[in-house]
Amino acid sequence: MYKIRGADEKEYGPVAAEQLRQWIAEGRANAQTKILLEGTTDWRSLSEFPEFSVSAPGVTPSLTGFAAPGNVASEQVNGPAVGLMVVAILGFVLQAISLVMNLVGASFWAMQQSNQALVNQPFANLFFSSTLGIVTGIVGLLVSGFIFYGALKMKKLESHGLAMTASILAMVPCISPCCLIGLPFGIWALVVLSKPEVKNAFH
Repeated sequence: MYKIRGADEKEYGPVAAEQLRQWIAEGRANAQTKILLEGTTDWRSLSEFPEFSVSAPGVTPSLTGFAAPGNVASEQVNGPAVGLMVVAILGFVLQAISLVMNLVGASFWAMQQSNQALVNQPFANLFFSSTLGIVTGIVGLLVSGFIFYGALKMKKLESHGLAMTASILAMVPCISPCCLIGLPFGIWALVVLSKPEVKNAFH
């Protein structure tokens, strides 16, 4: 297992030799990339490790150093994260409108109750419906807020578990903001978050 020091001076890994070879093939690591072999304390250039070949005949290694996994991962999570944030904002607005309407309905019922000795059935049904709508609206606002927060963390490559949970919530009908609208974005986010290079980039 190896650790990588990126061009941003941050450490990434540990990663297996196979993953490191893949980064070399993708041009994300070169002869100047600093590598730390697990169990040692000496950072050395990739060119000092005979088990890795960082150049092919006729190819000059880049001098820019290792392309940090976080940079590549940021590009991959940006799309689904923004999508989840949009879904969360739309859901928040819709739930807020619904909550206000149900609060108005409950207030109307209370006014009618104060003006009548007995509450007739239509007004009782209105109160029950409004109360249920208020509870549902509050839950919806909390879920929308959680998804937005999870998407924000995902965009910053922070808290992988939280980002996964937010993506799953966005997929659940009747819980997700905007119901089925969150499904494609949730699936997209889960696919991206499941990639090893993206998961390793989280901190």
